[in-house]
Amino acid sequence: MRILITYGSRRGGTREIAGQLASDLRYEGFDAVARAPGDVDDVRAYDAVIVGGGLYASRWHRQARRFVHRHVQALRERPVWFFSSGPLDDSASRERIPPTAQVRALMEQVGARGHVTFGGRLERDARGFIARAMAREHAGDWRAPEHIARWARSVAAELREAAQPPGGFGATSRESPR
Repeated sequence: MRILITYGSRRGGTREIAGQLASDLRYEGFDAVARAPGDVDDVRAYDAVIVGGGLYASRWHRQARRFVHRHVQALRERPVWFFSSGPLDDSASRERIPPTAQVRALMEQVGARGHVTFGGRLERDARGFIARAMAREHAGDWRAPEHIARWARSVAAELREAAQPPGGFGATSRESPR
């Protein structure tokens, strides 16, 4: 099963999460690749898709939003999950953070199966006025690899379950033996 993980990332942290997800899903036995949205011409080449976006002022990265809008019909035809990255603290590892209203609306458009928020990363020497000001108090890396791996395993389990034919291996009979 081929899985695409694509992302919108301004400073590289979300791109690196996508790379870890691809690696974790390959470990689970899937053919998973991480690609920038601009490098994906046709979603139909994949059996499942994960779309991630960095959150900036509660807005998903523009490349992630545009990717969903550009491929909305093809995304509706396959299993899709979303992830966000952004909190500059450990809150995403301690509790479930729901998608923003904007991300929730995109999920509804494509029938996404789920969403997770991962912690973000902001380097101390970040460029740009706002990022530099935020870095004074919030620089650090909160992308917990174990949280990312756990979510990748849950996606893998859901894909395996969906691939099981009804009555296939492991199915139980409702009839009692005689």
